[in-house]
Amino acid sequence: MPSASLRLAVVGAGAAGLAAARELRREGHAPVVFERAAAVGGTWLYTPPATAADPLGAAATHSSLYASLRTNLPREVMGFLDFPFSAAAAGSADPRRFPGHEEVLRYLEAFARRFDLHRLIRFETEVVRVRRKHGGKWAVASRKLGDKGSGEEEVYDAVVVCNGHYTEPRVAVIPGVDVWPGKQMHSHNYREPEPFLDQVVIIIGASASAVDISRDVASVAKEVHVADRSAPASTCEKQPGYDNLWLHSMIDRAQQDGSVVFRDGISIKADVIMHCTGYLYEFPFLGDDSTITVVDNCVDPLFKHVFPPEVAPQLSFIGLPFRVIPFPLFELQSKWVAGVLSGWIKLPSEDEMMKDVKTFYLSLEAWGWPKRYTHNLSNYQFEYDDCLAEQCGHPPIEEWRKLMYAANAKNKEARPESYRDEWDDDHLVAEANEDFKKYL
Repeated sequence: MPSASLRLAVVGAGAAGLAAARELRREGHAPVVFERAAAVGGTWLYTPPATAADPLGAAATHSSLYASLRTNLPREVMGFLDFPFSAAAAGSADPRRFPGHEEVLRYLEAFARRFDLHRLIRFETEVVRVRRKHGGKWAVASRKLGDKGSGEEEVYDAVVVCNGHYTEPRVAVIPGVDVWPGKQMHSHNYREPEPFLDQVVIIIGASASAVDISRDVASVAKEVHVADRSAPASTCEKQPGYDNLWLHSMIDRAQQDGSVVFRDGISIKADVIMHCTGYLYEFPFLGDDSTITVVDNCVDPLFKHVFPPEVAPQLSFIGLPFRVIPFPLFELQSKWVAGVLSGWIKLPSEDEMMKDVKTFYLSLEAWGWPKRYTHNLSNYQFEYDDCLAEQCGHPPIEEWRKLMYAANAKNKEARPESYRDEWDDDHLVAEANEDFKKYL
């Protein structure tokens, strides 16, 4: 237990914020969680599309969920380490291994109830400004949604940022699109396919949302054309099982006559371009005194994706990595932060942390990765998780979870249309369920 209880501000009550609040309180601290929405869940809290004038922007809509969304990971691997995401748990209403988004929200709500987190959260409250004060403390200004003014300022011993990174759209640059007469939107504002009935839709992107949304829209659209920047320039392939869905190389340009030209020269007259092109890290409440910058989606500098060396441990970030199993990673990062703030886990010196950051950047360059992949942990997420676990005196990630994650990736590649309903890893499911018995 810590020698002194710290008053801590946690920004966000999504999965990362809930994990942080639990771990901080377990260490005897007093977290206050600020949440813009009226409920927990973060990006898993489904909201209708915003009636915004700019369908490319985030507007007031936080969630990026579409109505048909199902998880692309099996539920067994997804859950927090000591709170299984099991169909056998109380309150489960969608027993599928790859459930809909409503089931994930029910799980997060159950987590918040189980650990009595609601009383720590100030709902419908936004953080407008965070600034450093003398003595290593932080002033946090917040206000109720709809209020005017600079907000009420309070002083905290440290700030833990858990505001997510699936809200501020990243948009592809398309030459000529300014004079193209069709409609553009970002997948952030997509909810249902019906508005695209009998239309020709071009979707930019090749990740999970692009794959799901292209098939969703193809159920009603006249044609759907997916532009993948990693595809060879000559790519023009009708997708198996569809008469109206094609994969192309990236868009070369858009034209005033309504056509969109791909890199192989093929031209399609389209009604809609939908950018399924990801999101930007954004921390509008942080000033220069936070010591971090965001350039090409790299939050710099951060020691192990969590601590800015100059102000560690009084400022930390939970949940920045992507291409990971999110909830267990949030939990381990939160345990690490909580232990460091309590003093029983020691960070290296500022100079040593900065040296580690620079070494890490050199490794990215050696891999040939662009800066925007700084927080992409696809090559080493379990090594990262296990390193955090060791720091915290926690067991490493279970072997079945690692094997199930790999089996799902292989199955998804082999059965892109049906992997959520067909699989070959029932032996791992049985092992997971046996492991869960000690928690359920």
